[in-house]
Amino acid sequence: MADNMALKEDGPIVIAHRGGSGYRPEHTLMSYKVGLAQGADYIEPDLVMSKDGHLVARHDVYLSHTTDIADHPEFADRKRTLEGHEDWYVFDFTLAELKTLKAIQPRPGRGQTFDGLESIVTFDEIIAFMKEAKANGEDAGLYVEMKRPELFIELGLDPTDELLAKFDEIISAGIPFYFQCFNADYIAGFQGKTDAALIWLIEGVEKGGQFELEVPLAMYADKVDGIGINKALLVDKNMQPSGIVADAHKLGLKVHIWTVRNDEVPHGIRSVDEELKFLFAQGIDGVFADFPDTAILARNSFRLMTAGPGEVD
Repeated sequence: MADNMALKEDGPIVIAHRGGSGYRPEHTLMSYKVGLAQGADYIEPDLVMSKDGHLVARHDVYLSHTTDIADHPEFADRKRTLEGHEDWYVFDFTLAELKTLKAIQPRPGRGQTFDGLESIVTFDEIIAFMKEAKANGEDAGLYVEMKRPELFIELGLDPTDELLAKFDEIISAGIPFYFQCFNADYIAGFQGKTDAALIWLIEGVEKGGQFELEVPLAMYADKVDGIGINKALLVDKNMQPSGIVADAHKLGLKVHIWTVRNDEVPHGIRSVDEELKFLFAQGIDGVFADFPDTAILARNSFRLMTAGPGEVD
C-alpha cells in the first residue's frame, strides 16, 4: 500500500467537503480557507478538466449549478444537452474562459452573501494555497477527487499523467494526501504509480428499503487503501449497523463517510450532533462535512464521552 503519512493517522478525521461549503460557495479559495480556519484535517477539492487540459475545481462537469455562466451572453451558444441534461460543460471552455465565471452558492437555504466574489480555482492554485498554509504552520492535508475520468478520457482529455505529476508535488511538499474516485478501475490503476493514499468511492444501490454494495469490497481491497462510502450503507432497513465498517477493517481498509450537512439531517435523527456521534460510534475513520466546525465539535465531544481513564488530558 501507499507510503503516505495520511495512512498513519489515528482517526477519525474531519474532511472539509468542497471546503467549508456550508459557509461559502463550494470549491473556492475562501471556502478552503474556512475549512482550514475551522480546523479540518483535510480540504477536499473535486477536479474536472478544461478544454485545453487544465485541472480545475468543480463538483460537476456542468457549470450552471455553481457559477454565474447563465449571466454571460457571450457563452449562450455553448449550451448543449449531454446525457439528458441541458447545460454548459466545463470541457467546452478554455481555462481563460472559465476564469471569467464567478462561483455561486448552489444549495437553496444557504446565504448568497459571497456569490460572485471568486472565480473557478485551478489545481495548481490549490496546491500553492496548501503549500502556503503549511509554511504558516497549518497541518491540514489534501483529499482530492477526480470526477468522471472515463468521460474526460473519451473526450481525449486523459488527466492521469497530470494527476500523477501533481501528486508527486503534493507529497514532496510534506502535505498528507488522499486520492479518491468513484471509478474503481481507474483508482486501482494508480496502485504502484504513486504514494497517494487511494480511496474507492462507493454509493451503493437501493434494494428493499436499504442500500447495499453492488461490488464486493474484496474485489478491490488489494488495490486501494480505503473506501469512501455513502452513509446510507452503514445501516440496514431497520437502522441497525450493516457491518460494512467491520468488513472493511478486516480487509485493512480505512472507512470514510459522506456527507454530513447541518441543514440536511436524515429522517429519524434529531440533530446533526446525534448523527455525527452515531457515525463515530460505528468506528469510522473519517467523515466528510459541509460544516467542518460542527463535525470537529462532535468528534471532540464523542472522544470525551468514550475515553477511558487517563486518555484525556
